[in-house]
Amino acid sequence: PWRYDGSGGVALASPPKEVRAFDGVEYVLERAIRTDFALVRAAKGDRHGNLVFNKSSRNFNPLAAMAGKVTIAEVEELVEPGEIDPDAVHLPGVFVQRVLALTPRQAADKKIEQRTVSS
Repeated sequence: PWRYDGSGGVALASPPKEVRAFDGVEYVLERAIRTDFALVRAAKGDRHGNLVFNKSSRNFNPLAAMAGKVTIAEVEELVEPGEIDPDAVHLPGVFVQRVLALTPRQAADKKIEQRTVSS
């Protein structure tokens, strides 16, 4: 359902999804998420947009970047093209339209991260 009514019933039902069979197994096809902008933060990147992510930021940043029509990457360390080993690139530059180099102070400021210490 796309929308429910006040009593918990379906007010507006979604149209049926397309189903196709591949190798004898039926799959429901779903349209990909496409966003106008994607904002990602990388540990290292070059001006061509090749990015290297640090630790758990590899989980969703590459996928978010691929979903954006325009992807803006904040990089903590901007290096010259060719300095990143091609095998180390986590997201190729074809998915990145803008690269913003952070100052050392901005790179150190990670508001989302919280340090926890067990006693």
